Amino acid sequence: MSEPRHYRFWPDSLPKQIDLPSTPIHANLERSAEQYPDQTATVFYGAELTYAELLQQTHSLAGHLQQQCGVEKGDRVILFMQNCPQFVVAYYAILSTGAIVVPVNPMNVTEEMRHYIDNSGAICAIASQENTPKLLPLINEGTLRNVISATYSEYLPSNCDYDVATPFSDASLDFDHEGVFYWHQVIAANTPMTAVDVTLDDGSLIIYTSGSTGAPKGCLHSHGSALATITFSCEWTAASHDSASLAVVPFFHVTGMQFIVNTMVNAGGTLVILPRWDAVAAATMVENHRCTHWINVPVMVIDMLNNATAMERDISSLQFIMGGGAAMPEAVAAKLFELCGVEYVEGYGLSESAGGGIVNPISRPKRQCLGIPWLNTEARIVDPETLKELEPGEPGEILISSPQVFKGYWNNPEASQETLVQLEGSTWLRTGDLGYMDEEGYYFITDRIKRMINAAGYKVWPAEVEATLYKHEHIQEACIISSPDERRGETVKAVIVLKPDSKDKLSADELIGWSREQLSAYKVPRKVEFVDALPRTGTGKINWRQLQEAEHE
Repeated sequence: MSEPRHYRFWPDSLPKQIDLPSTPIHANLERSAEQYPDQTATVFYGAELTYAELLQQTHSLAGHLQQQCGVEKGDRVILFMQNCPQFVVAYYAILSTGAIVVPVNPMNVTEEMRHYIDNSGAICAIASQENTPKLLPLINEGTLRNVISATYSEYLPSNCDYDVATPFSDASLDFDHEGVFYWHQVIAANTPMTAVDVTLDDGSLIIYTSGSTGAPKGCLHSHGSALATITFSCEWTAASHDSASLAVVPFFHVTGMQFIVNTMVNAGGTLVILPRWDAVAAATMVENHRCTHWINVPVMVIDMLNNATAMERDISSLQFIMGGGAAMPEAVAAKLFELCGVEYVEGYGLSESAGGGIVNPISRPKRQCLGIPWLNTEARIVDPETLKELEPGEPGEILISSPQVFKGYWNNPEASQETLVQLEGSTWLRTGDLGYMDEEGYYFITDRIKRMINAAGYKVWPAEVEATLYKHEHIQEACIISSPDERRGETVKAVIVLKPDSKDKLSADELIGWSREQLSAYKVPRKVEFVDALPRTGTGKINWRQLQEAEHE
């Protein structure tokens, strides 16, 4: 069998195949704490937590989960907060009990959380203080029994040099609700943890994504599949205990979780945590803490480079800058290279592949390109109907085979069977994305089989938004499409048919306002168009593709 085309451009410093760890994810924290106990693990607006402190708090929380919340191996625990040190502690504490982490978007509202809890069967949630009220109505409604409420400000320095906005500066609140525990009390109690035997085949994560049906599906990862991406990321990004990563991509998202949090903890490096994107604050963090790594979405780079105040800061310490979710404009990448001499590396992955799969080599990246299959990974382009492998330049569906591919969708064997296929004795992930491979073995994306909107890196599934809009009393039909947006790349647009007796009873602003009460902010339609009728296919279905094509003409 001939050598894959992309091997000609493989980084000289890396092997093409590596051995994977034999211990679970949380063993990485234990190892780093043993090797680098005094190394700074997290920085939060100037407040530092060492690896020894991080491990101690992790074990204390794990003990509480076991003894006070009844969490056992295989149970599911919701993790519901913005970027902060508590997220890192909670993540590793859940894994230390043998339970499965269910990270969810902190912008979710109560109704959305009901689905995640019901679907996963989570018995406990660890939530930030501003998100705790969203969960209170759900305690004892189904499986949820306890919520541990964390206050961000408890991890701020006593004298903070940064302008910290709400909710990160808010004082602690008492919710006076049965089943609620408080983070500072839990950590102070230092409840002993009982060690649990966890194997690589045991579940570690359920990362919720969605599909054409619109109902969020949980991607179940074992410790082994998640560790594969973590291990490959450390190798590809050259992360070490001397590294410091600007940690601003959301931790609940597979990219932030795997390429930032887990990669730095595995390497014994430092997480310089910023909860929300702010160009000036980000550049300041890079300068003050000499960040070496920055994983991002391209819109962040664009914002920073176009912000005169941010550009007054010294970002020359950066050694590795990588992103995905949208193509990086050539002019922006060139300007970034002028400033710090680092090539922007684009990559591609899915929740189903634990975030990784195809990445550009830093020694020879291509623009608007997914890259090449990385360590221990194969990719191919196939005919979506026959799954026959296609030649270079021919468009088809992107498939990935790697130890990082997930075990399947939680409690959804039908969807799992559609997504995971057996070819030539190996398991392959059908990504649902259309693309092609060039003559040099680099992969490019051209379209999506899955109907998905990518708004500044946030994935929005139209069917989910449409299902919500149909709850409005005045709406007869709704179709969600993407609309070009200069800053976000694309944004959410709703094309609406009102009920016959509801003409002039609903304005665009009213619908947008109503949607904000029902959906996370990034899912809310930014544009609304009212029409008399929606186009149909020959089978009578709404022809969303016709609307989509017209919108992008």
